[in-house]
Amino acid sequence: MTQPRTTRRVIAAALSVGALLATAACSSGTAASPAASASASASGADWDEFGPIVYAQGKDTSGNLKDKIDEWNKANPNEQVTFRELSDNADEQRAAMIQRGQAKSGEFTVMSVDVVWTAEFAANGWLTELPTDKFDTTGYLKPAVDSATYFNKLYAMPSTSDGAMLYYRKDLLDKANLTPPTTWDEMQAVCDKVLPDQKGMSCFAGQYQKYEGLTCNFAEAVNSAGGVILDEAGKPAVNSAEAVAGLTWMVDGFKSGLIPKEAITWKEEESRTAFESGKILFLRNWPYVWNVSSKNKSFAGKFAVAPIPGKTGPGVSTLGGHSYGISPFAKNKGTAMKWINWMLTEENQRRWLETASSAPVLESLYADADLNKKFPYLATLGESIKNAKPRPKAVKYGDVTLAIQDAAYSALQMQVDPTTALNNLQTKLETLVK
Repeated sequence: MTQPRTTRRVIAAALSVGALLATAACSSGTAASPAASASASASGADWDEFGPIVYAQGKDTSGNLKDKIDEWNKANPNEQVTFRELSDNADEQRAAMIQRGQAKSGEFTVMSVDVVWTAEFAANGWLTELPTDKFDTTGYLKPAVDSATYFNKLYAMPSTSDGAMLYYRKDLLDKANLTPPTTWDEMQAVCDKVLPDQKGMSCFAGQYQKYEGLTCNFAEAVNSAGGVILDEAGKPAVNSAEAVAGLTWMVDGFKSGLIPKEAITWKEEESRTAFESGKILFLRNWPYVWNVSSKNKSFAGKFAVAPIPGKTGPGVSTLGGHSYGISPFAKNKGTAMKWINWMLTEENQRRWLETASSAPVLESLYADADLNKKFPYLATLGESIKNAKPRPKAVKYGDVTLAIQDAAYSALQMQVDPTTALNNLQTKLETLVK
């Protein structure tokens, strides 16, 4: 979701036509029509052309990718894969890929595409439509496949997925004979019982700094209250009573102290550190936290995970993850196909989970007994992903996510009330999502 993995998955974009900008404010310009893009992407795809390819993704913080590529290259001397390591900043990764797409450059054969980039890349003709007879998604997590699909056509193969979980201090809940909450009210009740004996500890936090993580947290609050950002027809519907209830819960959390005021500056790592140092009882974060926090000898064993809570029951996670996309301008698509399908074998997905803690996209692995022993959070993560909802599938996603962040942040800063914030956001989204 990784360097922590989250920073790769929780993304805003940073590009306007002809200029790369260091902000999530800009999209990549006027999109081609879906039909035109599909035709352009599908035509000329030679799946019988083999030879060297280049794979581009963000910084390999796991250290395991080189070994996998070396393994492939040893077995396939005439179809070598060269790894092009991009920035560890997701905005810069996206900008590099868009720059090649706009130039119709085949420099990157295969790209690691964040789930929120699919619509933009596909609509602009920067991804090759993938034939289902050559790329089989049977047994894959449905939300992951949906995230790689645009107008019912597959444009990428899901490679990793991700979902948010609720981390909690198991030692403190056990001491009070309490179970993890499933609703926001239950979480408040647990905190009311535990916190009086915990000096300096607040109840809950997620990630509220003005960046992509805020989009994820906002979307989860809205969806977990029964609202949506876009309806099933893809039209903005973010000013509903349910959506207002979700944002109101976040705002009230800051007002009441349920969420500490300093959390307005937190991203993934700041919130993880706060959890480990005893500043919060509950933490919304991604799976990487389990592995990092478990290495803290003084903290390991003190925490556990549960589904994130919602208004009336378990909450709805924002979907994270990446997919393998193929440039329509690159040569040797046959090798690209072979390499992607090899990387996604069950054996390799299992090994990737074990060596890099990457959330697999094969549903069966989440029920694997041996893996669940090694990764006690796995079953919870699987449920989180299966019930997750994507961020808006928007061609101008960079502009959309910035609008969401502006609205949510202004409300959290008490500059506007939640209803006004979402009415303003609705108006903005109606100009961006058409």
